[in-house]
Amino acid sequence: MSKLRPPVNEQDHFQGNPEKAKVILTEYGDYQCPSCGEAYPIVKNLQRHFGEDLLFVFRNFPLQDAHPDAFSAALAAEAAGKQDKFWEMHDVLYENQDRLDQEALEYYAEKLGLDVQQFLEDLQSNDIRKKVENDIESGLRSGVNGTPSFYIGEEKYNEDWSEDFLKAVIEQFI
Repeated sequence: MSKLRPPVNEQDHFQGNPEKAKVILTEYGDYQCPSCGEAYPIVKNLQRHFGEDLLFVFRNFPLQDAHPDAFSAALAAEAAGKQDKFWEMHDVLYENQDRLDQEALEYYAEKLGLDVQQFLEDLQSNDIRKKVENDIESGLRSGVNGTPSFYIGEEKYNEDWSEDFLKAVIEQFI
């Protein structure tokens, strides 16, 4: 079984309280991937069900050959993160998978109340690009071969990412 490399760290985006969480669920995802879109509400349900016992981490893994807007969507989430709106952009992107072109990304930034000019500058920054590339590299080192890929703790569980399966595995750690 593949291991998460590197382990969750301060460079990651997470939801939940690292001090209280008993288990970490990490997803390598692609904002344009239909399967990731199906997994999105499952993750939300798991977060509601487990509350503070679960820490959710998201790492970018855009499959650019199959999804031409995925890399720019990942950049948009990271650029929004520079203005403390990563998770808001994350949600908007998954809820609007069918529209991830440049014009749409700018529209979402505006709707989220971002400084759009700063957002556009950040989209072009090397720091943002490097963050997405580092996520991709960590995914490759962790054995990611498609999206979504889930890790519970440091163990990969992507053969079955149904809500019931993930819930059962997470419950073993709580």
